Amino acid sequence: MVESYVAERVRKGFGPVRIRQELRHRGLADALIESYLERSPREWSAALSKAHDKRFGPGRACDAKAHAQRARFLEYRGFPTELIAGFLDGRDEF
Repeated sequence: MVESYVAERVRKGFGPVRIRQELRHRGLADALIESYLERSPREWSAALSKAHDKRFGPGRACDAKAHAQRARFLEYRGFPTELIAGFLDGRDEF
């Protein structure tokens, strides 16, 4: 049940921070939560990229205001700040 919930939330474009918070709110233990959120950084990067592109398209931000707007959206979706920064700055190792 938890596995399908996590898979659904990832498919809908939510990140590990948000999913962890939702599962804690539902009363699950941290150890159990972490076992279901174990994914490679590449998988979380792909989920972040998909959520970004669905909302903003595949292009990059053209100015600081657009960059900040995208960062806020991805943070709200539950992606870690380091992952967001790497993605928006265009680094390949995000």
